[in-house]
Amino acid sequence: MAERRSDSIPTDTDNADAEVLFERRGHLGVITLNRPRAVNALNAGMVAAMLRRLTAWADDDGVATVLVQGSGERGLCAGGDIVAIYRDILAGGDETAGFWEAEYRLNSLISRYPKPYVAFMDGLVLGGGVGISAHGSVRIVTERTRTGMPETTIGFVPDVGGTLLLARSPGEAGTHAALTGAHLDGADALFLGLADHFVQSEKLADLAAALEHETAEAAVGRFAEKPPASGLEAQRHWIDACYTAGDAEEILRTLRAAGGEAAEAADTIEAKSPTAVKVALASLRRAAGLTLDEALVQEFRVGLRCLAGPDFREGIRAQVVDKDRNPHWRPPTLSEVHAADVERFFAPLGDRELVLLEKETDNA
Repeated sequence: MAERRSDSIPTDTDNADAEVLFERRGHLGVITLNRPRAVNALNAGMVAAMLRRLTAWADDDGVATVLVQGSGERGLCAGGDIVAIYRDILAGGDETAGFWEAEYRLNSLISRYPKPYVAFMDGLVLGGGVGISAHGSVRIVTERTRTGMPETTIGFVPDVGGTLLLARSPGEAGTHAALTGAHLDGADALFLGLADHFVQSEKLADLAAALEHETAEAAVGRFAEKPPASGLEAQRHWIDACYTAGDAEEILRTLRAAGGEAAEAADTIEAKSPTAVKVALASLRRAAGLTLDEALVQEFRVGLRCLAGPDFREGIRAQVVDKDRNPHWRPPTLSEVHAADVERFFAPLGDRELVLLEKETDNA
């Protein structure tokens, strides 16, 4: 039987009650997000612990592969802890900005990790959950996967590198996913380029055991199978035709003229924050051709402007706090969000700019 032991670091992450757990199983380093009641939503402590441990494991010859998974039955990660963000907004604090700085550094590190980084994208994988999985080198979805970037629903914009991931998706499928905030299944994630392999959820435990002593390539190769068809891919005929414009109002007009599923997408987008929709569209268009670090710097600028505006706070209130699902957006219509308003979200932050280190070990 492969050796199993817990590594020790000077934080509270060494006990079973910790919010993120670390283990060594053979030559596999295992990260388990451990907030099952919150669908493993990320907070600052979890991100900091992951950043430290991944930095240490990168230079540890005893770790050949890293696995990230979620505890409980509901999913890998539902995103960032938006209730904590809401409280920070109300308190006028700066904790959210600090959380994003560390989170984006983590996303950057994962994208260039020197060892196979395997993500079990089972169940819910939303927002920040995409950031800790879809930038990895071995991304596995299942028949239970429900993923996406639903930020426009809460008056926010895709972040954690999501603008770049969706900008690189085939045709205009990423634009559709970003503006509608649609939940996508595993086949859709594969089509969009957010994942690499499809494995039945009941086989994940056996795959994890195989990773303890096999290479990631060999183990995944034995368990991966042909995925089901992507419904999103089947919709490309109207998605690619309707989302080509750089103007959100023109996109809605085109969707409504197409009718059917396209018109339903227009209804969905129209219910989102008008400001978030226009800024999300601009973010995707600008992300094309950027590196991940450049996209994260852009997303940080946009995120801080969202924190200062009214819609992010109102969106969280309506969806998560009061749960009345009746947000009052300001301004309430796309036509009232002007080009200059959108442009301000991308202005440099001066000495508040996000600085991403070339090597996280420089700051370990």
